[in-house]
Parts: sequence; structure tokens; C-alpha cells
Amino acid sequence: MKKINIVNGPANVPAIVLGCMRMPALTVDETANVIRNAYDLGIDFFDHATCYGDGEAETRFGDAFPKTGLRREDVILQSKCGLRFDRQIFDWSKENILNSVDDSLRRLKTDYLDVLLLHRPDLLYEPEEIAEAFDRLYESGKVRHFGVSNTLPMQIEYLKKFVKQPLIINQLQLSLEQSQLIDQDLYMNNKTTEMSVMRDGSALDYCRLHDITIQAWSPLQFGMFRGVFVDHPEFPDLNVALENLAEQYGVSKTAIAIAWILRHPAKMQAIAGTMNPEHLKEIVDACKVDLSREEWYRLYLASGKFLP
Repeated sequence: MKKINIVNGPANVPAIVLGCMRMPALTVDETANVIRNAYDLGIDFFDHATCYGDGEAETRFGDAFPKTGLRREDVILQSKCGLRFDRQIFDWSKENILNSVDDSLRRLKTDYLDVLLLHRPDLLYEPEEIAEAFDRLYESGKVRHFGVSNTLPMQIEYLKKFVKQPLIINQLQLSLEQSQLIDQDLYMNNKTTEMSVMRDGSALDYCRLHDITIQAWSPLQFGMFRGVFVDHPEFPDLNVALENLAEQYGVSKTAIAIAWILRHPAKMQAIAGTMNPEHLKEIVDACKVDLSREEWYRLYLASGKFLP
């Protein structure tokens, strides 16, 4: 397993994180097998959110974990709070953050979270409240590290004016097909393409500048949860390029697609959302692949991009 160090956060963590959004569909025994299989593959980092199955993902993990034979200190547990689909709001209020963490700890059957992320921006967020919540969680030992998801650089800067703890992670969407996180740098000032439009305030460069680790979500998806581009008929050129490199490296096309993300010098983590052991093994095989610059660009171009 390829490892990275998160600045101001956990060291020697896997480049692949297991996202637990689909865990509610499993039984407790199946969940225990998924957790143990991931750990045996080198994944000891698990990503949750309070909204995943309205808390059922965390409950399933908490019920299953004792069956894995692992200790709490063997794994890194990350959860996110702020999305309240039950109330049709986003909520970064102090009350919701504190209550959400207590609920997560209860469901996960643990005393602390290694990492807490604010889940997508609350348009009504008050940074003073967030700072108070973070202070209380940190001082009580309930949360060790903090971060955000899908958050713009200026929003992070504003949070940092009030929050004492380092913001160590930003979860952002990135895949070969959904590559807007990196496109705009290549096409800047080019009025002939929509790919020149600045949509995220240079989030990638900002995170690199400020030692914030990017966790790439939906690394195999196209569009907004429209499906997986691997073996999809809408992407013939990309799949040919993936297949050629898969044969060259002796891995699957899935592994090559993940390796494309891990090849980026930003030292990102990729979030794998599969509960299928065989598919997870394919994803982990990405760590065996070190794409050359030429191979990386070959995949980028095959995904429908061009060089200006």
C-alpha cells in the first residue's frame, strides 16, 4: 500500500481510503468482512458521514468492528457532519456539530474520531460558532483533527481566522472524467472552451500551498453520480487507453484510473466506495503502478481533453 503523511495530522496513512456510504446495505457479518478485508489490503482509514444512511453506515460499522479482531488504535476513523437531509438544510451550527459528533461516537462505539470534516458548505455558517465547537471537541478528546469537504479556498481562509486547529483535509471530486479540479490551470485565459472557467478558486493549488491533503471522492465516476466510466460505452477512447496500460502493468483498468489520481504530485488520497472485496483489491493494485508523465497525459487526452 502506498503511504502518505498528512501534514499536522496522521502520519503514514494509506493512499486509498474506504468510503463507507454503501455500508447500510450489508449485514453486520458482511460489514465485518469488508472492514477486515480492507485492513488486510493495507487500508486502515475509513470515511463516514452522519448522512450516510441517516447514520446507519456508522451504526453498521460500530456493530461490526468488534467482530474484525482489530483494535480501535489500529484504524483511523473519519466522519463528516453538516448535511441534514432530514431537515433539507446544511448545518454548520455549533449545536449541530457537537450533537453530530456525539451521535457518531455512539453509533461507531468509540470515544473519539481521528478526523472530523465539515460536510459541504453551510451558506449560513458562522465561523465563531464552528471555532467554539472545534475547541470543545478537541479539548474533550472527542476529535483529534479537523478538515472540510467541497470547500472553496476563501471559505477556508475565513474559517482559519477563527479556528485554532489546523484544517488538514479537503474532500473534493476528482476523476479522469471529472477533472475540473486540474483543467482550469491548463486552459486559463482560453475563451474557446468551458474548461478555462474558474469554478473552485484554485482549490488544488491552495491546498498544496497550505499543506491540506485532498481526498478525491468518486474517483471512478463521471458526471454527478451518473455511473462508472470504466467499460462504459460513452468513453471508448478512454477505455482503450486504460486497457493498454492495464495490460502493460498487469493490473485492471480500474487500477490504472486510480493510479492516474495517485500519480499527481499533490499526494492525494482516493476514496474507494466499493463494498466488493474483489473490486477493492483492483483499486488497491493502483499502488503498484507509477505512471510516467507521458502515460498520465495519454489518459488525460483520452478522457476527452486537449492540449491548447
